Amino acid sequence: MRRPDVTFEETAARRSVESVPLAHLSVELGHLYIEEFAGGVEQLRRHFARVAPWAAAARQACVDRMPTARPRISTCFLIDDYFTRFSTPRVVMEQVREAAQGTGLVIDYFAREAGCAQADDIPLAELVLTQLVSDPDPGTAGDRPPTSETGWLSNGRRSPVSRPGQAMSASQEWQPPMQNAANRHSIFMDVELWDYEEDGRRRWSCPFLAAVWQLMRMGLLRHEGEGVTNPYQLDDWPDNWDEMPAVVKLNPHAAPFSAYRTFSVLGSRFLPIEHAVRTILSQVSISPAVLDQIQTRSRNEHIDLPKDLVERSEYVFVSD
Repeated sequence: MRRPDVTFEETAARRSVESVPLAHLSVELGHLYIEEFAGGVEQLRRHFARVAPWAAAARQACVDRMPTARPRISTCFLIDDYFTRFSTPRVVMEQVREAAQGTGLVIDYFAREAGCAQADDIPLAELVLTQLVSDPDPGTAGDRPPTSETGWLSNGRRSPVSRPGQAMSASQEWQPPMQNAANRHSIFMDVELWDYEEDGRRRWSCPFLAAVWQLMRMGLLRHEGEGVTNPYQLDDWPDNWDEMPAVVKLNPHAAPFSAYRTFSVLGSRFLPIEHAVRTILSQVSISPAVLDQIQTRSRNEHIDLPKDLVERSEYVFVSD
């Protein structure tokens, strides 16, 4: 198992942060669950055949945005080994490689959903949780418990809850929830980040792990100044998922795993999940040193990179 060499850059008056390699675009070719493998290689082949035209369109759009430079574009896909363990890494990879043949797709990186919770003994989900800054509700008195305690994050004001024990007082009139910064009408969302905690370990929700996945793909996470998304190259595939790195490099000639922008081709059932992901990302506070570093690098490459994290991700949702 080999990791690539890494470089470090100093930021004045700040703790040094690792400068991770960045592609221009990371294209996600699927977020695969046990259902995608139920029909064997033929079902996977149909999946990649649906994805291929959209991946090609994303690649061309990236080329068109950079007419004077050769874009660095990498591909990846994510396997669910967090909520459901099935098969083995070796068997899954053989099926995926066989299914992708003849579709025109080159798969550069393979990632595990469990690796979005913890990778290389780094609790990535906990790390992102500490970086959440909840969107405050205008006019509230701060009586809502913090997200770090409740495990719920919203994009606005929840409906008030009537409290018992006030028999002589007038009943509180119902009020609708309200989205912060709504565009004419509210689209209120309340996102569950985990559903239970046992022995100090939380079971993270799919939207929260998917938000961590997006941050990994954008190269925005650091632990004690070091990057957390350096992929491994494997000499041999283990039979146990717990022995797998979070991200594995399949194509030795691939562009970097992380990128300035991400593009994901997903089944339509992921639409509400990615809505929740964007709600989470809108309330993540990334280290200023990391943001400044990536913005400086993008300017040096003459790339117009949005400051808003959610604007760095694009999607296509396809019917199954």
